[in-house]
Amino acid sequence: MTRIQQVQWELEMDYIGHPYYVSGNAIMHALGQQLPHDVHRHLNASHGVFVPGQFGTFPEEHSQSGIRPYLGSGLPDVESYDDLFLMRQASHSWLLDSRPRDALNTHDIRVQSGHPALSHETIMGKPDDARKQQQTTNWYINAYLHADRDDVLPLDESALDGLQFGGKRNYGYGITRLKDTQVVDLEALDYSRLEDREAFILELVTPFVLESEYPNAHDQDVPWWWKEDRRDLREREEKVLEQREVYKLQTVDHGQVVAYEGDRPVETAKSGILRVGSHSKYGFGELRVKPVEPRSNQCQNLEEKTKVTG
Repeated sequence: MTRIQQVQWELEMDYIGHPYYVSGNAIMHALGQQLPHDVHRHLNASHGVFVPGQFGTFPEEHSQSGIRPYLGSGLPDVESYDDLFLMRQASHSWLLDSRPRDALNTHDIRVQSGHPALSHETIMGKPDDARKQQQTTNWYINAYLHADRDDVLPLDESALDGLQFGGKRNYGYGITRLKDTQVVDLEALDYSRLEDREAFILELVTPFVLESEYPNAHDQDVPWWWKEDRRDLREREEKVLEQREVYKLQTVDHGQVVAYEGDRPVETAKSGILRVGSHSKYGFGELRVKPVEPRSNQCQNLEEKTKVTG
């Protein structure tokens, strides 16, 4: 049995740190202040994705359907593989089209002591004839933990509550409260969408590390089961902080998709949840496997559409 513990934190104060996510390294450091060393050393943490606490609708591939108030503020039940990624994409396609999606999915930036900080809430004005004159969106951090020892998870809620992330923590920035947590058994999930398809793509949910200055870390090329070569991919320099030492990482940037050339999509999907490559313990290398139509079918469909519209 392979289990993960999903965690949803609510930001209670502005966050000064990485603009795209709270790194798994930062989450591990925060947990290290709460847990005994013998427990902490067995943990692995994903990156934390910022989530707006807004109304939303479950996407087509999700095991649930319909609109849910404040979908982004909690953790829906997880029954299938695709359910795991509902809150893991920065685009948050579950946000309602009837609302200003781009505005609601954008942090306010407030300068704190010369540092740009992501606001813990977004306040938007409304038309004069509206029942309320403003709308407030609270922001959350979605992450998950797994362990290499069976008796570590689930962590007690007291160890997850009140964690702080980012800079200026001595001044109260980055403080959170635990909003929700649940344990998911990866072996019990429904992977049927991957079992009866022939072609797949991989989405890089978090950056994949190619090169690292960290001691004893191994540099590597892109995996053989990615169709794209390194020269075809967008790269980004990342950094990790350890004992006040900063180590540079060269990564394949997150948000990209590559064609999958392997022949074990379910096994790859499970590995991608637990992450692959260097520094996977700290959130790097999270992948999602998505089924697509074979290229020949895509070309045929495109030709048919061209005939209809031509």
